[in-house]
Amino acid sequence: MGRYLMLDIGAGTLDILYYDTDQDLHYKAVVRSPVRVLADAVRRTTGDLLVTGGEMGGGPVSQALIDRAATAAVVMSKPAAATIHHDRDRVSAHGIRVVAASEADRLKTDTRFAQVRTADIQPRRLQQIVEGFGVPFAFDAVAICAQDHGAAPAGVSHLDFRHNLFTAALETDPVPQALLYRSGDVPETMNRLSTIARDAEGLPAERVYVMDSGMAAILGASKDRQADGKTRILVLDIATSHTVGAAMEAGVLCGFFEYHTKDVSAALLDRLLRALPEGRLSHRQILDEGGHGAYTRHAFGYDAVEMILATGPRRRLIADARVPVTWGAPWGDNMMTGTVGLLEAVRLREGLPPIDYL
Repeated sequence: MGRYLMLDIGAGTLDILYYDTDQDLHYKAVVRSPVRVLADAVRRTTGDLLVTGGEMGGGPVSQALIDRAATAAVVMSKPAAATIHHDRDRVSAHGIRVVAASEADRLKTDTRFAQVRTADIQPRRLQQIVEGFGVPFAFDAVAICAQDHGAAPAGVSHLDFRHNLFTAALETDPVPQALLYRSGDVPETMNRLSTIARDAEGLPAERVYVMDSGMAAILGASKDRQADGKTRILVLDIATSHTVGAAMEAGVLCGFFEYHTKDVSAALLDRLLRALPEGRLSHRQILDEGGHGAYTRHAFGYDAVEMILATGPRRRLIADARVPVTWGAPWGDNMMTGTVGLLEAVRLREGLPPIDYL
C-alpha cells in the first residue's frame, strides 16, 4: 500500500489518521474542524470582508459571515456563497453581496477588504499536523470524508436529492464503499465533495478519494474488534451534527437512517434501532418525522441482531436507551470511526491485502 492519509471533516472536529503499511504504523490526531478554525479567522478580521473559495461545511462559518454582514460589507464569490446556501437569493437576504468568481478575484486588489477563503482543505495546517507526527508530508493516497447534501435541482428537496444519490449507488452495489469516489469521478451534483476533491489535488498525493462521512462511519464502525466474527449487526454513529444508523449483514448494507443529531433522543433511537432491521422504516416516514431519510433493501429481523455498536462524539445520547448498546472504538479509538472506514474503503477499492484492525 504505502503511506495513506485519512481525513474525516466534521462539524466539531477534524479527525486525522496516517497509516504506513511498510512499517505497519499508524498515527492519529483529533483537532478543531476547519469550519471552526475559519469562523475564528473571520471574527479576527475587521471591516469589509471579501470571501473567495468554494463550498465548505457551514455552521459556525456561515453564522460568522452573516453576523459580519450586519455591521460591514461582505462580498462572496458565487462558489463560496454555496457554503451558506445554494440559493443565491437566500444568501443575499442576509445582506451579503454575491458576485461571480472573476469579479471576486478582481476585488482581491481592493485594500478596503479583509480576505478569507472558504475551504475544507487547509494545506498549511495539515502539513503542520502531519509533520508533527514525525513523518513526511507526502502520500500514496489521501482520502477525505464529509457530509454533502448535493446541489438539488429546482423543485427537489436536498434531502430527497441526497437520498436518491445514495440509493442509486447502493442498488447497484449495496456496500458503504460504493459511496467512495476517486477524484475526477465525483458526481457534479455533490458540490462540497467535488470542491474537496479539487482542493485535495493540491496535496502531495498520487491519488485522492472522497466519501460521504455517514457511509465512512458505517464502514468504520463495522471494523470494530468487538464486531469481528459477527454476521448481523447494527451500527450507530452519533456525530456532532449528524446521526446515522445502519443494519449490516456480512458487510452488506441492508438499511440505514439519518437525522440531525440535535433532533435525536434515546427514546427515538431506541425505536429506530428496533424498526430498522425489521424493514419498518421508510424514507418518507423519516422525513415526515423531521429526519433526513431512510433506506431499506433487506430485513433480517431484530431478533437476529448480534450486536448494536455505537460510536461518535455524542454517543452518550443513547446511554439511556432500552436496546443493549456496545460502545465501539474502531482501531482502539471512537474518534477514528470515519477514518478507519475511509481506509477500509480505499483498501477494498484498490484490492489490497486485509488490514488487521484488531
